[in-house]
Amino acid sequence: MNWHNFKQQYLVRFWSPVPAVIAAGILSAFYFGITGTFWAVTGEFTRWGGHALRWLGVDVSHWGYFQVIGLQGTPLTRIDGVMILGMFVGCFSAALWANNVKLRLPQHRIRVFQAIVGGIIAGFGARLAMGCNLAAFFTGIPQFSLHAWFFAIATAIGSLAGAKVSLLPIFRIPVQLQKVSSAQPLNQHASRARRHFRIGMLLFIAFVLWAVAKAFDVPKLGYAALFGLVFGLIIERAQVCFTSAFRDLWITGRTQMAKAIIAGMAVGTIGVYSYVQLGMDPKIFWAGPNAVIGGLLFGFGIVLAGGCETGWMYRAVEGQVHFWLVGLGNIIGSTLLALAWDDLAPVLVVNFDKVNLLQALGPQGGLLTTYIMLGVFLALVLYWEKYFFAREARKTLQTI
Repeated sequence: MNWHNFKQQYLVRFWSPVPAVIAAGILSAFYFGITGTFWAVTGEFTRWGGHALRWLGVDVSHWGYFQVIGLQGTPLTRIDGVMILGMFVGCFSAALWANNVKLRLPQHRIRVFQAIVGGIIAGFGARLAMGCNLAAFFTGIPQFSLHAWFFAIATAIGSLAGAKVSLLPIFRIPVQLQKVSSAQPLNQHASRARRHFRIGMLLFIAFVLWAVAKAFDVPKLGYAALFGLVFGLIIERAQVCFTSAFRDLWITGRTQMAKAIIAGMAVGTIGVYSYVQLGMDPKIFWAGPNAVIGGLLFGFGIVLAGGCETGWMYRAVEGQVHFWLVGLGNIIGSTLLALAWDDLAPVLVVNFDKVNLLQALGPQGGLLTTYIMLGVFLALVLYWEKYFFAREARKTLQTI
């Protein structure tokens, strides 16, 4: 395969979501084994909110939430921080390679409302549950933490409510057709595409060199940056968005992304299990009402906003201003949870057990139970897909 074909096939075209998400599941397991933590983003976004408050003169040193998740250092000295930086660079590089970067403004003020309010609800819910679509779902379930199952089920229910609300007439905006006097010459687009590709490649190479240099100084930080870079490439090129998985499931009956996510968790589970058997400790959080309430809020919020944590990140660097607002809302919502934590935690969180399925059911029992539950999830998705299209077919026949 020559360079031109490789470039078109793997750097410019979108990737199939199923192998891409499976690759993300495999990489997330290695990320856990190498760095000692799991692929997660909203905890770091909450720290960003804490840093912003400090910059504004607010003393957050006594906030209980920051004592739980830590606020030491800067994004450049924390594993999560450099990993997220890598994700943004990976997303931006991939978008530039595909000439998919263009400033796009929200088309209606209701979209601005959805982005900010939905982002705040999702950010608050994610941190109440100690994780988002990653830490309390995609990488949380493979950690064998019971709280992730509570969160996943509640998120599915919350996303159904969000889908129904988002279809209300108030959120429907008329499509505006624009008159075009003449077509733009194709060579202008080709020239811009070449320029964007070169910028993206320079950015990618520069970050790789920085991450490698960092790995010689602080190995885990350098490795985390490289993992983040690859995570970013995957989610942008495969357009991995958990919101789409849930929303499409309920509204259109399409299940490809949902099935890809289940497959990704399945491969990630055996990887994490292997590391645990070698002596590593999985990341386990409180299996209390916080996981259920947080999941309901998160599922509702991501569908209202139109993007989850991975979804808004890659769409934001593509130039979609709507998702800048979703990201801002996420940070605001997670910071509000940090503010309310001391009041909520005794009632909803810390007085409940942290349940490790490998300890509660035994290593083999915990692994088997996790796969059985993933199988149940897959069976439900397949049943819903069949039921949805059968229902739509009946509706079509009734209208004839």
